[in-house]
Amino acid sequence: MIYFISNTKSLDATFKDATIDDVVEYCGSKPVLGVDTETEGLDFTSDKMIMFQIGDKDNQFVIDTRFISIEPLKDILESRKQLKILHNAKFDYKFIKKWANITMENVYDTFLAEKVLNCGKDLRYGLGHLCLRYLKVELKKEVRMQFTTIGGNPFSDSQITYGAKDVEHLCAIRELQLPFVESLKLQAVVDLENQATLGFADIEYNGLDIDRDAWIELSKESTKEAHDIGVNLDKMIIIDRQFDEFVATYLQGDLFIPTSELRDVLIKWTSPKQVLAVFRKLVPKLENVNGKEMYKYRREFPLIDRYIQYKEKKKLSTSYGEDFFKFVSSDGKIHTNFNQILDTGRVSSSKPNMQQIPANNKFRNCFVAPKDWCFVSSDYSSQELNVIAFGSKDPVWLNALTNGQDLHSVCADLVYGEKWYAAAEEDCAYFVQDAKQKCRCPEHKKLRTNVKTVNFGLAYGMGPSKLADTLSIPLKDAETLIEEYFIAFPSIGAFLDKLGNYGKKFGYIKTFPPFNRKRWFPEWYPSIAKNKSSIKELSSIERASKNTPIQGCSADMTKLAIIKIREFLSNNDVPVKMVMTVHDQIDTICDIKYADVWVTKMTELMEEAALAVVTNGLLKSDTNISKSWEK
Repeated sequence: MIYFISNTKSLDATFKDATIDDVVEYCGSKPVLGVDTETEGLDFTSDKMIMFQIGDKDNQFVIDTRFISIEPLKDILESRKQLKILHNAKFDYKFIKKWANITMENVYDTFLAEKVLNCGKDLRYGLGHLCLRYLKVELKKEVRMQFTTIGGNPFSDSQITYGAKDVEHLCAIRELQLPFVESLKLQAVVDLENQATLGFADIEYNGLDIDRDAWIELSKESTKEAHDIGVNLDKMIIIDRQFDEFVATYLQGDLFIPTSELRDVLIKWTSPKQVLAVFRKLVPKLENVNGKEMYKYRREFPLIDRYIQYKEKKKLSTSYGEDFFKFVSSDGKIHTNFNQILDTGRVSSSKPNMQQIPANNKFRNCFVAPKDWCFVSSDYSSQELNVIAFGSKDPVWLNALTNGQDLHSVCADLVYGEKWYAAAEEDCAYFVQDAKQKCRCPEHKKLRTNVKTVNFGLAYGMGPSKLADTLSIPLKDAETLIEEYFIAFPSIGAFLDKLGNYGKKFGYIKTFPPFNRKRWFPEWYPSIAKNKSSIKELSSIERASKNTPIQGCSADMTKLAIIKIREFLSNNDVPVKMVMTVHDQIDTICDIKYADVWVTKMTELMEEAALAVVTNGLLKSDTNISKSWEK
């Protein structure tokens, strides 16, 4: 039965009129409820929630929130005992929080559950797609679009029905999803994602303040740097006779371009097609200037290296120029949108992509805390390395992490042997009282960098070619370095081989307990190992199988940390807000007077989350106070 709650009566006799008290009375006794909203648009800071729907498969209540407050439902929506089913819960949650001042708890997101079941693969996850997939029901898109232009007009019968059916469909979809979740033993991951989504929603809701003036200055600086590199590229073309065809024989004047800006070079450095024609003089087989292929030639050809620098500066001046302000909402803040589940369990963000903000603190420092508040940010110290050490049980790694030694230096010592000892200078910090700390010896720095690249590369399935490109060394040297590395650390090699073989054998890989997140490989089939033409697919599966548990475990514990922080903030009236997360770092803003107390508590919560996955207790969190956002 559909009940309609508004200041006007419905014309359709099949709908029953009701009051908000009727909604509270019915829903207050139900352990599981479907919840949905209809809004004027997508921006919760300015577009209003105009309809709120709640109920179960038997009865659905459609509330016209333009005239009726849902504040009486606060206890139900904030209850940790009653489960609320939503689809893309972050979206509805932010509107409910903004326009009804209600902070939801205990949700089940059909959108996230479906992504867990498909390990974030590129499928269609809209409610309409799930209705077709599970219920063989097609939602009417034209009705949904009507809500954005309805204004103050009464809801039509079709709109009321549409809103009610969403609630009914949510309840039905969950019932059909659960058997799959249980049979695949994914309940722990689904629970993790459902709890974490409220934390991600809070981060999106709270947003970040941006110092516009500082940002504009950085944009100007990047634009100038890109221009200067462009001038340098022109000079490199002019002095090299093999590029004569790209140099003008005379300058053509233009009334609208100052003489100082006229160029001898006929190449537009922002045109990939024109740049490719130039670079084919150096590398005839080069196919494009946008892919990774070009990067392996940068150490051989200074012109290509300089062009890559140009591209990097140009991206800063465009992606992070004044166009960035289009993402500033009506409240003057940046509110990113998180894609909560990629195939490894990691998170991405968009509009804007805060995961790609340049790592140097110049740009990050443009995001500032309000007056009398500060940032308190915490990140895991060598998170992925700890995951590898825990999974492989390598005695050298575990000993180094236990005793606070510099892991990269310890690894370099074992990989290079006599070469490492011979490179030591007087008073080398690594050898002082056998402390094995990072030192300042120039040769040690080079060797340490090589091994550090391998250490971190393990988490991303790095092979010899990538290592050679990264370190700008010959492929043969990269192959030798990796070979010597695994001779020094056989348990790590055995651990990674075990993961790779598992994925090839079973067609999926999973993260460590307690979550056991699974990633399936669509290209896998039972007889793939016997198929001689499957080498490429098997290599891809093997690489992903080595990489996913490391990345996925890291993602699991960071999400658990977000849950624990949100739970603490919900249960304690403290002046703290979560405002961002990037990889293994969680950022909050806090009243300056509470900062020292919060540093201690936040560190404790981060390390509690780490202990659930890396149970040896070696993974620690580093928490700092700053006035602006920092890496």
